[in-house]
Amino acid sequence: MVRSFPILTAASRLTAAVGLCVVVFYVITACSSTPKNQDTAKKALSSTDEQIFLGDSIKKNYDPNVIMKRGEAFFEKEEYAEAIVEYNHFLDLHRTHTLASYAAFRIGESEMKRTKGIERDPDPVQKAIEAFERLRKDFPGSRYDGPALQKIQECHDLLAQMHLFVGEFYYRRGSYLAAAHRFEQIMKLYPDKSVAPDALYFLALSYHDLGADDWASEKLTLLAEKYPGSEYSSEGRSLLAKIEREKPTTLLALKAEPAPSSNSPTAPPSGNQPSLAAGLIPSVPAGSFRLPSATALSQSFVSCRLGAWC
Repeated sequence: MVRSFPILTAASRLTAAVGLCVVVFYVITACSSTPKNQDTAKKALSSTDEQIFLGDSIKKNYDPNVIMKRGEAFFEKEEYAEAIVEYNHFLDLHRTHTLASYAAFRIGESEMKRTKGIERDPDPVQKAIEAFERLRKDFPGSRYDGPALQKIQECHDLLAQMHLFVGEFYYRRGSYLAAAHRFEQIMKLYPDKSVAPDALYFLALSYHDLGADDWASEKLTLLAEKYPGSEYSSEGRSLLAKIEREKPTTLLALKAEPAPSSNSPTAPPSGNQPSLAAGLIPSVPAGSFRLPSATALSQSFVSCRLGAWC
């Protein structure tokens, strides 16, 4: 009995040492083998099964329910770029699934959510329009056809506001031709949008500052007739009255100048004799001067991408 006591003590010590080594090894192994996508799992919502973000199994990459759950989790976390990837992955694998039209609709919504404001890049808005139009084409008659059409209208509202913002920016810089091009685009593409009256008024201002009062009067008259209750209707009537007051003065001044006689040294040259103003004042037939088209205006200035202050 006396000799067995030291033997039991040594065995106990050996067991404790081995157990300690096992614990240390487990801790080191656990720290070194932390999954790389654990950070992604932390981004998941508390109500979402975090296992859908972990691993690389066939089920998690191909199962429609798992893919949809990942897309929804990213969408709710406002990580819209990641959500778009998951929804597109769903459509690539399960285009005939009952949730396919929903995934297509979510892609358009995610693109809209990526829009940072009317002063930023319009690319997400344009991609959203493409996504909603693709939904209506690929899944005709789906329950999301009507909501997609409504979202398309909202996207066009945003684009019209972006055009107005850029046009006003050009106008404040004194780039009246570039501003007029933007305002013309609004009147051509979005005459029924809420920004159309503002665009028409600033288009008239741009023409007035360019010295084209005839065009300005035309736009101001249209503003008074089509948008009588708009914000700038009063300013438009005041500017139109100012332009009309200045017209008779100009005409009277022209009539008061005596017509040069044929013997006058300032009489215009006859026959083939070259004019003193030849090469300076181009000869333009009456009635041939027309309002430039949007294409002609676009060639007269360097357009800037929205968000690029140039």
